[in-house]
Amino acid sequence: MNKNKLLKSLLKNNIQYKIYKHNALFTVEDSKKMRGKIKGAHTKNLFFKNKKDQFFLFSCLESTKIDLKKLQKSLNIGNISFAKEKYLNSLLNVKPGAVTPFGLINDLDCEIEFFLDYKIIEFKEVNFHPMENTSTITIKTKQFIEFIQKNNKLVNIYNFDNYTLINE
Repeated sequence: MNKNKLLKSLLKNNIQYKIYKHNALFTVEDSKKMRGKIKGAHTKNLFFKNKKDQFFLFSCLESTKIDLKKLQKSLNIGNISFAKEKYLNSLLNVKPGAVTPFGLINDLDCEIEFFLDYKIIEFKEVNFHPMENTSTITIKTKQFIEFIQKNNKLVNIYNFDNYTLINE
C-alpha cells in the first residue's frame, strides 16, 4: 500500500483526516520546525530488529526518551538495533524518514510487533506520515487504532515511563 491507496482506504472506512503537505522531514527536529499549528499528538516512530530477525515498531510521543536497555529487558526481546533500509522497504514499504504505523498494513505476514505509547491515547488526534515523509495526516486517535486493528494488526499499548506493557 502506498500513500494514495492508504488515503483511499481511510475514506472507504469513513475515517476523516486532515493532510498537510511539506518538505521531506527526517527527524523530530525537522518536524518541529515545519509543523506550524498542527493539532494532536506528534510522534516518532522507531523500527527495530533483533538478532533473531524479529521486528518491532514503536510509535511514541516525539518527546519520549527511550532507554533501549530497559526496553529490551522489559519485553525480553534481546538486543535490538534500527532495522536496515531493506527491511523498511520490504516490510513497511517506506523509506528512511517515513516510518509510520500505517506501514503495518504492508506487513502481510505479520512479522512486526507494534507498540503504541499509552500517552498517545490521551490525545483526541494523532499525527503520522502517510507512507511518505512529504506530508503528515492528522487522524482521530481512536479511529487510527480501530483502523490498524481492522487490518489485522495487534496494537500493544506500552508505558515508556516505567517500561511496562499495559495490554496485549
